[in-house]
Amino acid sequence: MPGAPFAPWGPYLVWDGVRYVLPGMPYVPAPPAPFAHPGAWPTPPAHPAGPQAAAPGFAPLPDAHGVPTGSPYGDGTPEGGFLPFVRECVALVSGFPVERLAPYARLGADLGLDSLMQTDLRRRITARFPREAERLRHGLPEDPTVQDVADRLAGRSTPARPVAPPPDPVPPAAVRPPEPVPVRPEYAFEEWPEYAAHLERLRRVGSGPRNPYGRVHEGFNGAVAKVGGQQVVNFASFNYLGLSHHPRVREAARAAIDRYGTSSSATPLLFGETPLHHELQAEIASFLGTEDAIVFAGGHATNVATVGHLFGPEDLIVHDEWIHDSTVRGAILSGARRRPFPHNDWEALDRILSTARGGHRRALVVLEGAYSQDGDIPELPRFIEVKRRHQALLMIDEAHSLGVLGRTGRGIGEHWGTDPADVELWMGTLSKAIGSLGGYIAGRAPLVDYLKYTAPLHIFSTGIAPAGAAAALEAIRVLRDEPERVARVRELAEFFRTRARARGLDVGVSRASAVIPVITGDWERTIELSNTLLGKGVNVMPIGYPAVPRDRCRLRFFVNVEHSEADLEHSLDLLV
Repeated sequence: MPGAPFAPWGPYLVWDGVRYVLPGMPYVPAPPAPFAHPGAWPTPPAHPAGPQAAAPGFAPLPDAHGVPTGSPYGDGTPEGGFLPFVRECVALVSGFPVERLAPYARLGADLGLDSLMQTDLRRRITARFPREAERLRHGLPEDPTVQDVADRLAGRSTPARPVAPPPDPVPPAAVRPPEPVPVRPEYAFEEWPEYAAHLERLRRVGSGPRNPYGRVHEGFNGAVAKVGGQQVVNFASFNYLGLSHHPRVREAARAAIDRYGTSSSATPLLFGETPLHHELQAEIASFLGTEDAIVFAGGHATNVATVGHLFGPEDLIVHDEWIHDSTVRGAILSGARRRPFPHNDWEALDRILSTARGGHRRALVVLEGAYSQDGDIPELPRFIEVKRRHQALLMIDEAHSLGVLGRTGRGIGEHWGTDPADVELWMGTLSKAIGSLGGYIAGRAPLVDYLKYTAPLHIFSTGIAPAGAAAALEAIRVLRDEPERVARVRELAEFFRTRARARGLDVGVSRASAVIPVITGDWERTIELSNTLLGKGVNVMPIGYPAVPRDRCRLRFFVNVEHSEADLEHSLDLLV
């Protein structure tokens, strides 16, 4: 996804068939594009024949006759100033030095700009050229190049590459400065364009019983559930080990309510913790093999609060392109430079850190132990080697790997035999395999202590209720006592994957985890499949854009320990 925007032909840039020296910069090949076939590399577009000048920021190599050749872009037009400005903005957003940004580099596939980063780019352009920026709303290709953006600002629908400079160029003094675009005030929420887009999405999903996102469970949310009075085989629960309704866990929660009430009634730092909270934090640290742990009130909030608090504008955050929204939100909050890398590509991470690490105070690499939409896992030892080589911190989001991976359910670290000290920030949630609510950060004692006294979420927000703390504490103890649950859920998940592939179903890259997508492609078809399955006694939720690419919509199956092979076979039969 991100990487140097150059074709991989050697320690120089090839632009329109011409080689350019990269002044003072080592060669770094670009990794593949996000959601593209592996090996998809940026390639320069074909350009009409004509005189050439050097590509901006690069020194051309002489041709066979010793004469320097040039770029396909001439200058001298009034709009010629847009390209340098756009390159500067793209450099600020992408993290690439401006001199390394080739005009043909694509914002998404080559530079790694996701939708949030492209919004930031548009905001920067609008601040300088508000009237011209209106042209960016229409006429750009799906993944525009740097030059495409400059051309649209100049009012060109396609890149204009004149054979010769215009005969009568307008003198710079005659160019009128852009006039500010009047702002249309918005007040009534119903008139906001975002709300109109929301209504359009709802229209596509459907209303009433046709809307799968309106379903509620009437009883335990486990391998079997009740929906609308009907008992169904349920794949919409990440209660992987069945602990949220385990008798010991429920009894612990009831006892905590009887003793402490239903709320902590204060923030954790300001008298909002009970002995149960401290026991839970110690139990998490002991279970994971770390020095200490801190518990927050929500899993999503844990990532936002931790990443947003520990890092700042002088820092670099590099994450897998499929990372959870919570990490992205935390990175935005921090103000750090954010760079995604192609999914599970530790070599691409190495290239990014080789290029960018030296210009930043701190660097953080973020992975997931098991990816929540696709169910595959990273090759953790490789990432540890890379982060250590570049003196970067490593954070692992174990929301979907804790309780599932590893012989005793201790997660991705146990799966790979990793020393817990090799990862600075072990993050996980208590709401999935642990069957309660909240999130945690586990690691070295100094870092955890710092978070306890300075993280805004710990100071200003009420912590998890005593019943939630008691439930999570007892669930971990059950997990210690009954490790066979871990082996069983993995056995069932592998059974489901194998049988699905045997039926010709596309389960993507899922492996090892209990998250298994069945990729259907089309959004409307995915919604219809979900509703059809519910009518036949199987509940599985549809996942669409923007959680996954538009052409990779899917039904996401969470396999639970209390499913049976017969449940899995029957559900798969209904899909084919």
